[in-house]
Amino acid sequence: MKVSIDTIRIGKRIRREIGDLTNLKSSIEKYGLLNPIIITSKNELISGYRRLMAAKELGWEEIEAKVMDPKREIDFLEMEMHENIVRKDFTIEELDSALEIKRKLLSPNIFVRIWRFIKKLFGFQ
Repeated sequence: MKVSIDTIRIGKRIRREIGDLTNLKSSIEKYGLLNPIIITSKNELISGYRRLMAAKELGWEEIEAKVMDPKREIDFLEMEMHENIVRKDFTIEELDSALEIKRKLLSPNIFVRIWRFIKKLFGFQ
């Protein structure tokens, strides 16, 4: 659901340093918000602080949000923590593989380019 950014309440956060939002803002501009922020039914931010700040800096008035109501204060805290520590970054090998695939997609070999030209020439899209 979409929520007005101005209505989201930000309480005490674990994260103190949001870091440089340049790459996140570029990603959001290019692909949109891939993961919604998480708020309570009272519009209290649980997780997604950096995404929220990036959206604000981009001038968004609304943001996609998922509503969850933790039963206990400890659940609220753990949800913010898990958002940031449970995820797993790519390994160097996985990142290298992804970059190689991207390179190939951006520079297809000559046979792929010829095939695409022929399809376009004869209207097979």
